[in-house]
Amino acid sequence: MLALDLAHALRDAGLTWQPQNGDRFAIPDREMDDQVFVVSNMVIERLQLPAGEVLAFNGTTEWALDSLEAGEALWLPREDQLRDELGEAFLALERLAGEPAGYAVTVSIGGDTRRYVDIDAESAYARALLDLLRR
Repeated sequence: MLALDLAHALRDAGLTWQPQNGDRFAIPDREMDDQVFVVSNMVIERLQLPAGEVLAFNGTTEWALDSLEAGEALWLPREDQLRDELGEAFLALERLAGEPAGYAVTVSIGGDTRRYVDIDAESAYARALLDLLRR
C-alpha cells in the first residue's frame, strides 16, 4: 500500500484522480489516516450467523460517513495505475534480492535512464512518477 506521504507528494506534483471502482483512498486530517477505503458500488460483508455464513450487502457502513467531496480524499494508486501513469517512460521493474529486498523501477526521462529503488513496487513506481511529474 502506498504511504500517505508519497500519495500527498504525487497529488501536490499534479497527479489527478478520476475515482473508479476498486480505487483505494484515504481521508486525511480527520483522524482516519490509518483507514483505507475502496470505491465500490456495493459493500459486501461476510457474517457468521447461527444459521451459517452469509454475505451481507450493505449500502452504508456502521459509522455512516454520508458523503465526502472527491477533492478531500487522497488517492492511493495501485501498482498498475502508477505504471500506467508512467506511460512510455516506463522501461522495467526489477525485484532486488538481498537485505533488505526491494524493487527498482527504470524509466526514461528526457533521454536519461533513471532508476528508482524502494522497499515495495508501488513505492518505487511512485518515486519514478513523482520525478516525471516534477519535470
